[in-house]
Amino acid sequence: MKKRAVITGVHGWVPEYVLDNKELETMVDTNDEWITSRTGIKERRILKGENQGTSVIGTEAVKGLLAKTNTNPEDIDLIICATVTPDMLFPATANIVAHNVGATKSYSFDISAACSGFLYALTIASQFIETGAHKKVIVIGADKMSSIVNYEDRTTCIIFGDGGGAVLLEPTEEPLGVMDSLLHTDGSGADFLHMRAGGSRKPATLETVKNREHYVFQEGSTVFKFAVTKMADVSAQIMARNHLEGADIAWLVPHQANKRIIDATANRMGIGPEKVMLNIEKYGNTTAGTLPLCLWDYESRLKKGDNLILAAFGGGFTWGAVYLKWGYDPN
Repeated sequence: MKKRAVITGVHGWVPEYVLDNKELETMVDTNDEWITSRTGIKERRILKGENQGTSVIGTEAVKGLLAKTNTNPEDIDLIICATVTPDMLFPATANIVAHNVGATKSYSFDISAACSGFLYALTIASQFIETGAHKKVIVIGADKMSSIVNYEDRTTCIIFGDGGGAVLLEPTEEPLGVMDSLLHTDGSGADFLHMRAGGSRKPATLETVKNREHYVFQEGSTVFKFAVTKMADVSAQIMARNHLEGADIAWLVPHQANKRIIDATANRMGIGPEKVMLNIEKYGNTTAGTLPLCLWDYESRLKKGDNLILAAFGGGFTWGAVYLKWGYDPN
């Protein structure tokens, strides 16, 4: 029988510090009602302290994952970290995490696909399992978005938070795991959601720092329109391709960017709010971290064989959906 990659464990981690809407009111011209009505966000977590990068989030998530699945770190073949806020341009944050957790026999690399990063990484990782090349692969989705957010820009600082999670993939011959995926890119979206400086096109200078060009820039209305359409479309498409209807879906696992985008996606799929994973109110948008954080939060409610649709839209533009059959019952 065909081997598939099945998730055999999930764990998440978020920092202790809570930045709620009331505190944001003291930092920028906004208010709780405005933020909540437009995004659904009430609070977000912020990673504080010196030398605290995304690898802290990834390391804690993987340590918890290894412990709860009783997995020896030396048995891990590969670690992939999806992030747009790596500790540094190189080495990869995945390399740092692998070292921190003792995964001395694995190799590792990062991928950057913004909010769709976890979907991209999950699809890549599943193929290493399906071919028989690897038996244990960890996929991390994590971001420290506070490191690239301008807290004087009310259009972006209200949205993002820090956090992430990790999943363990292993082979199975049961009809479980990653069943199908649809991934897309439209590079014209770079004009509407990007960070202007810090890359090879525009390296850091005193001028770029002074001009605040090392922060997220977003043209909100354009991004919202694209996200509503593309995330809903790709979710409906993957359902149609696999002959699924709303009644067949146990859970929609949507990227936690905006409550209105999530609602539009669920409506297009023909599923009610009781089938939608939602934690945006307490974490905000953790970019590549939102999907594994949802799986972690809802793990106790998932049952073996449940049909899940994971969907995301991110800067670049990137978007996609994964059809997943859950691999185990609650402990």
